[in-house]
Amino acid sequence: MQLSEVAANFEEWPERWMGLEEDLEYGRGLLEAMRPFAESLIVSGMSISTIRRHLASLWLLGGEIIHEVSLFEEYEVPPLEKLQQSVDVEGGPLCRHVSSPSEAASFDRTCRKLAKFLDA
Repeated sequence: MQLSEVAANFEEWPERWMGLEEDLEYGRGLLEAMRPFAESLIVSGMSISTIRRHLASLWLLGGEIIHEVSLFEEYEVPPLEKLQQSVDVEGGPLCRHVSSPSEAASFDRTCRKLAKFLDA
């Protein structure tokens, strides 16, 4: 199974995250920083629904990172470094688009999993 089969719009994420023109190139770099983790989910043996849940959280994380980078004009921080700064053993940043405790828990699970992946 390929990433494009599970997340057909994965390559479009930078355009969808973009608020300002400057966000597009940063978003592309962020997508490339996320790609190894996303691909590792595919080969992990998880169910498709679990993989999709993680990818949905990854999508939200990318949007939050782009929002912060744009808001604080942090374009000089490399995307991989910003990704690493955004996740840790506690989870991820506060997500504006999470509306319930269970969604927040799911988002933080993905962020913790990503943090562990990036530290390996």
